Amino acid sequence: MNRDSWLDRWLDLVIARSSDRAVLELGCGGGRDSEILAAAGFHVVGIDISPGAIARARIRAPSCEFHCRDILDPFPTTVRSVNVVVASLSLHYFSWQDTLDIAERIHAILIPRGVLLCRLNSTNDLHYGASGHPAIAENYYLVDGRPKRFFDRAAADALFSHGWNVLNLEEMVVNRYVRPKVLWEVVLERD
Repeated sequence: MNRDSWLDRWLDLVIARSSDRAVLELGCGGGRDSEILAAAGFHVVGIDISPGAIARARIRAPSCEFHCRDILDPFPTTVRSVNVVVASLSLHYFSWQDTLDIAERIHAILIPRGVLLCRLNSTNDLHYGASGHPAIAENYYLVDGRPKRFFDRAAADALFSHGWNVLNLEEMVVNRYVRPKVLWEVVLERD
């Protein structure tokens, strides 16, 4: 597995926007991004639904604060407002309405001019479920027993259509896993 260095190109922005050096990470998994952010001097509050992932994250990034909970649950009380939210490949497991609600909650927790850095599965991500699976709804499939959403440009635009300034929105191929993965990298500023 290759090192996924997507945050490296955004660290200067994160540093510039995070005066208190706190970052909320939604869907932190095993702590890959948490470790990078912690090494850059940030206090990371990470959320993930998997107890195993949280245990690995605590080993990988021991200075971070981790909570085992669903992204749909209320955010930890230790982060009432933040300057930066990171959500890498974690906003795709939900119905469209739940996804919109999560985006609104992220918007609400960010201070004005705070930033959201996120990555979304692309509808062109054929290696990782964008075709050949039972459809739940448009671009939303049951992949290996788990719901998984895929975004085209219109869906990414619609998700962040109110209260956001788009700083970056591009579809790209990354080497995060064994096979190339196609995703949307989105960087937004709260109005």
